[in-house]
Amino acid sequence: MTETVSIAIIGGSGLYHMAGLQETKEYNVDTPFGKPSAPIVVGTLENTRVAFLARHGNGHHITPSEVPYRANIYALKSLGVERVVSISACGSLREDYAPGDIVIPDNIFDNTKGRINTFFGEGMVAHVGVADPFCKDLSNAVETAVRATGATTHRGGSFIAIEGPRFSTKAESLAFRAWGMSIIGMTAAPEAFLAREAELCYATMAHVTDYDVWHESESPVTVEMVIQTLNKNTQKAQEAIRNLLREIKGARNCECGQALSTALITDPKVIPTATRDKLDLLVGKYLK
Repeated sequence: MTETVSIAIIGGSGLYHMAGLQETKEYNVDTPFGKPSAPIVVGTLENTRVAFLARHGNGHHITPSEVPYRANIYALKSLGVERVVSISACGSLREDYAPGDIVIPDNIFDNTKGRINTFFGEGMVAHVGVADPFCKDLSNAVETAVRATGATTHRGGSFIAIEGPRFSTKAESLAFRAWGMSIIGMTAAPEAFLAREAELCYATMAHVTDYDVWHESESPVTVEMVIQTLNKNTQKAQEAIRNLLREIKGARNCECGQALSTALITDPKVIPTATRDKLDLLVGKYLK
């Protein structure tokens, strides 16, 4: 790697490449957690070097539960990335969040069941704080960038992450509404939590594609419905990313970059050498 890239876009369903990237290079990154979902494409957009990663792989062949979340985040960190914007499809659990709208959520409810949600273990323990799992500064910037496109934009709401790959039953969807959830998707967790452990700023631009299955007067969600809405929103997403890159410059002023400073609890003297080496990219500065 001969360059440093400070911002990355993780593209979800419907967004598999970044239009307009120039001077592109493709990086096949190996990590202690395996290979990322796809080669990371780095290019110039709005005079900024930006990394793009297709979350579900080229051709969308990886299910939400099979996404190598740790490898993806670790690989981006290894390229020097400090800020990550996730582009995600989501279902709405609220009447006022309509298909075609874009949501910048402010919290997550993790309802997944079998995913590895931490980098730690194997002799090293850390308890990272995720009361507010999305970076507020980056979310503010994403909101401003999206609103500038003219898209109907909503700030706030809880994003419930389900295991997938199936869609919800009506009973589940109604329960999630009763819990006060705003939008539903399959990839926010553990991606956001791993980003915090890697001390990366993380924000989500969630594209509402449907009303899940709770809405009595709307058809239940289908893949065709999701793709049709995403295709309509792709231009808005691309425009919003350009807006963001023009505005977001310089050093970070949030606390994301020090998320592990008070999280490590294991006595450094008992951490196995192999684990220390494996996680050096994340914790090396705290173990010197």
